[in-house]
Amino acid sequence: MRPLFVNIGERTNVTGSAKFRKLVADGQYGEALSVARQQVEAGAQVIDVNMDEGLLDSKAAMVTFLNLVAAEPDIARVPVMIDSSKWEVIEAGLRCVQGKAIVNSISMKAGEAEFIEQARKCLRYGAAVVVMAFDEVGQADTADRKVEICERAYRILVDQVGFPPEDIIFDPNIFAVATGIDEHRNYAVDFIEATRRIKQLLPHARISGGVSNVSFSFRGNEPVRRAIHSVFLYHAINAGMDMGIVNAGDLPVYDDIDPELREVVEDVILNRTRADGLDPTERLVEIAPNYKGDKSQAKAPDLAWREQPVAERLSHALVHGITEFIEADTEEARLQAERPLHVIEGPLMDGMNVVGDLFGSGKMFLPQVVKSARVMKQAVAWLMPFMEAEKEGQERQTAGKVLMATVKGDVHDIGKNIVGVVLQCNNYEVIDLGVMVPADRILAEAIEHNVDIIGLSGLITPSLDEMVYLASEMERRGFDRPLLIGGATTSRTHTAVKIEPAYRRGSTTYVLDASRAVGVVSNLLSPTEKDRFQAETRAEYVRIREQFARGQDQKNRTPIDVARANRYPTDFTLTQPKPSFIGTRSFSSYDLSDLAKYIDWTPFFASWELVGHYPAILEDDVVGEAARGLFKDAQAMLEQIVHERWFEARGVVGFWPAAADGDDIVVYEDESRTVEKARLHTLRQQMARTAGKPHLALADFIAPVGGAPDYIGGFAVTAGHNEIEIAARFKAAGDDYNAILSAALGDRLAEAFAEAMHFRVRQELWGYAPDEAFDIETLIAEKYVGIRPAPGYPAQPDHTEKATLFSLLDATAQTGIELTESFAMTPPSSVSGLYFSHPQAHYFGVGRIDRDQVADYARRKGMDLATAERWLSPILAYDPLSVAKDAA
Repeated sequence: MRPLFVNIGERTNVTGSAKFRKLVADGQYGEALSVARQQVEAGAQVIDVNMDEGLLDSKAAMVTFLNLVAAEPDIARVPVMIDSSKWEVIEAGLRCVQGKAIVNSISMKAGEAEFIEQARKCLRYGAAVVVMAFDEVGQADTADRKVEICERAYRILVDQVGFPPEDIIFDPNIFAVATGIDEHRNYAVDFIEATRRIKQLLPHARISGGVSNVSFSFRGNEPVRRAIHSVFLYHAINAGMDMGIVNAGDLPVYDDIDPELREVVEDVILNRTRADGLDPTERLVEIAPNYKGDKSQAKAPDLAWREQPVAERLSHALVHGITEFIEADTEEARLQAERPLHVIEGPLMDGMNVVGDLFGSGKMFLPQVVKSARVMKQAVAWLMPFMEAEKEGQERQTAGKVLMATVKGDVHDIGKNIVGVVLQCNNYEVIDLGVMVPADRILAEAIEHNVDIIGLSGLITPSLDEMVYLASEMERRGFDRPLLIGGATTSRTHTAVKIEPAYRRGSTTYVLDASRAVGVVSNLLSPTEKDRFQAETRAEYVRIREQFARGQDQKNRTPIDVARANRYPTDFTLTQPKPSFIGTRSFSSYDLSDLAKYIDWTPFFASWELVGHYPAILEDDVVGEAARGLFKDAQAMLEQIVHERWFEARGVVGFWPAAADGDDIVVYEDESRTVEKARLHTLRQQMARTAGKPHLALADFIAPVGGAPDYIGGFAVTAGHNEIEIAARFKAAGDDYNAILSAALGDRLAEAFAEAMHFRVRQELWGYAPDEAFDIETLIAEKYVGIRPAPGYPAQPDHTEKATLFSLLDATAQTGIELTESFAMTPPSSVSGLYFSHPQAHYFGVGRIDRDQVADYARRKGMDLATAERWLSPILAYDPLSVAKDAA
């Protein structure tokens, strides 16, 4: 399977984004962070950060922004490319990045001495480097020059500096084609040919480039530029290009480009002589106006495929997710086959191989793959009685057997289910144990079923510790099967630092998402690739641990007493009205049709690994067709959910007098403020801050004891009653697609419930913004007064605070939502949190804290230190010596 192309987001570049430049210039770093967040949400696997602008203090801006990025887990989960023409800015940025950074760029244009010096500094910081094909003579233009410079740089880096070859990324220079200048005709071919030769000649090196450069001569004609990018990438990626700066969401599928345009563009990219004798550039210039503004309408479906032989019909049905004729076609194939099993191992698996190839090459997307699995299951279900009647006891051959489970205390499984379906589509047998599965059962089932691989999933932070425990149990019991780690809270760093060292007998591999799962499993089970893949993974994890040890020194934290003295200067003269009631109010059988209008659809598409913002994603050149199909199915099911009341929505809201006591929030029984009802505990930022920037804690947004009368609110809502049962019925019927779809819609309705309830709180229940108008885009963008932070999220990473919140709300009795032993909420489609009304209240991330704060936090909560450290381990800054000792 061809490696997936890594998309580098460039909107956090002051030279490439006027919006970002203005935000940074105005000091609006909070808004600037939202640009980075949007890039990550839109699918950027790396963000390029550049602060080179004449009127900016580039070094200070880079340090400020990267420190803020480090405190935002949803941004910091992707690598940062530190991009600057000034080495002092790059080095300042390297000191801020906690994970593995990428330096963009170094080159030999000033000679070898400076090149070596900069490379050694990058090596010391553990950063990868982009190396430009640029030497003392100038930029490389021909393939031979590109290869010559890159080989020279590689030998210097690897042989003299000792640089890891896998951390070298060459940029062999993409130049514009179709300029009308003869010397430029071969520029694309030169890059493609150089890429192929570099990948063969220089082991483990990567290739990158700025793709938009190739189409520069057609600026203003976006459809033609998109076609040029798509054709160029098609050939460059096949030649070995690994990553690049390109708007991947704006690329047409290669096969979907108008054939005439594609042929002419390909003539230009490959510098081919046309059969008609016309000059390719002149021909492209001639036809380009015909495509200006064209969006290429999808072809109307027809049934011509029904005239094909049955094997082709089965393949077509699988690829397009068509169930209408599958039983009749499967029966026809059975009658032609010697045995029913041969239908599965023959035409059905041939069709699924096509699905796997299309998915791997980016021509199919997750919703379509899951629909394909539904067709496959229906066909197998039709054949099962015939296979059982044979009683020959023969089983079909699969590519391997994978056991999957969401670990103990965790109830979320949408992502795990999608991974399972993708693996099944690639002929792997998947044994899914479901959710909240204890370690003993996982290991017992692995032995009973003699599985090849064990896969663990988790969404909440306590699941990380459970994974470490299970890995240590595998080590203790002598397991040697590969272990896969995945889920929203997991990461490559946590896997390398905590899980992999606990399981030395076998291999441990982090899997980012469903699109990577097949490649990882295939490598782990391949007789020829297994040893190499495991060795490379282990070596990578050693480097990650070393980098982690360097970046997590507690000495880099601001002492907690200093941080508290630098609390947020909230203006408590900006008083808010008293809530309309004190205590709780519950809501049962909440109107689902009302909740539907509050749905934020962008995360819905993201859960299916379709990248883009709604509604623009529906017209996207790459994923638009898949998104439209998925959205149509979602709308149809949502209508059924609402009108047939598949789910029941229940919620509870509460308000109480409150006051801040240091970093605690005292919740009072009544307005007399004499009886303490509960105490909420908050955590304070300790990262280094620039002058004038406070160290935040949620307690800062509540007036202190003895100050102005203040209040706090809380809520717990669910749209998940009956969700599990509905999904189980679909799954039992072999319909994974609708099982996942129903769970995803339940999740969206729960989030919509939280949004709708917060709107009511602001307008009437608390009433501090009675004139706020309903505008779904404004709500989704959180452009309103007040916040609703949740335990377990960046502003309060401690999940155990949910216990206090649930007690205050009597949430289980009022809503039916229960907390697991790891403080996950069940039903899974549930949301809870606090309400802060102060106009200066805003979201933030606590970031990493030191052990002094943890010890104080444990004392305030009446919790023993070891337990506090366990719950706060994801944000605890470690002593580098202890990390190195643990990893040894």
